[in-house]
Amino acid sequence: MSLDSEGGQPTLEQVAARAGVGRGTASRVINGSPQVSARTREVVMKAVEELGYVPNQAARTLVTRRTGTVALVIAESEERIFGEPFFAGVVRGISAALNDASRQLVLSLVHTNDQAQRLGSYLTRQHVDGVLLLSLHDDEAFPVDLDARRLPVVLGGRSAHWAGSFVDVDNVDGGRQAVNHLIKTGRRTIATISGPRAMASGRDRLEGYAAALRDAGLPYDEELVVEGSFSELSGRTGMEELLSRRPDIDGVFAASDLMAMGAMRTLRDHDRRVPEDVGVIGFDGTKASETTEPPLSTVRQPLVELGRGMAEMLLRHIEAADQLVETEILPIELIVRESTVEGLPPTVPVECCT
Repeated sequence: MSLDSEGGQPTLEQVAARAGVGRGTASRVINGSPQVSARTREVVMKAVEELGYVPNQAARTLVTRRTGTVALVIAESEERIFGEPFFAGVVRGISAALNDASRQLVLSLVHTNDQAQRLGSYLTRQHVDGVLLLSLHDDEAFPVDLDARRLPVVLGGRSAHWAGSFVDVDNVDGGRQAVNHLIKTGRRTIATISGPRAMASGRDRLEGYAAALRDAGLPYDEELVVEGSFSELSGRTGMEELLSRRPDIDGVFAASDLMAMGAMRTLRDHDRRVPEDVGVIGFDGTKASETTEPPLSTVRQPLVELGRGMAEMLLRHIEAADQLVETEILPIELIVRESTVEGLPPTVPVECCT
């Protein structure tokens, strides 16, 4: 490594001299300006590597008005964030996309208004280039006015309070496909343990459930609907309530894999066989769904792709000269296993049962 005359770290001037370019050109390359040729970028970055030059982040921020940092704000309790595989998959996708773009990720968990207000003092252009929001509820708007801060923002999922950019999965189609599958396997008294109706994903999956019944000429019966919280416990208690109302249930669509697992435990406690007596299908496509007994049919949502899509959309917004509004809906995949069709191997192509 070449050091300056006082034995300190390599300087931008030394990088420019090594590359044979002016200091301004070297600065533009290091700060990601598109106004340099590929050859110039190559020789400057080679000099950076040879010298071991590390840009001064504070100075770089002044020049580019960028911090190189993105905030991910998850509006949920720690119990849910660390207990449900949904969040791990989305964060993996976000982290991978930001790593590819050489951006830093700051994770903030916000469950109360006080926490959000404290976070609000940090969510400024002096600290972050943009914000990713995940798991907003419709019963309460996010209490920090991000528009006033002129920060690019992308939401994971949707919210009644949000009119900006978002990436979501096709929850309506997922609910419809799940219930269609139960109908095609001969189920006629099909219940659902829905997600929270204060969340768009909960309402959308319930809408898909209702649409499939309607298309098949089956009645929508409120006795066959209970609201859960996406947790395993709410699946257990929801199934208890459903059985007390309608002992003749022969199919269950749970709006998360965890709720489906809870429902299967309750069914076993009541000596109901899965799938012989009751077919059960979940939603998420988690690894745990492969290891239940019997293996759980499910609707796979592309969690890593959802996170990556959020991050890539935000990066486009950060680089754009004007404010953008984009929306993207990702497709889901029906995975059929033994919890709905007796005698199947652990995983089979969906075509087997359509």
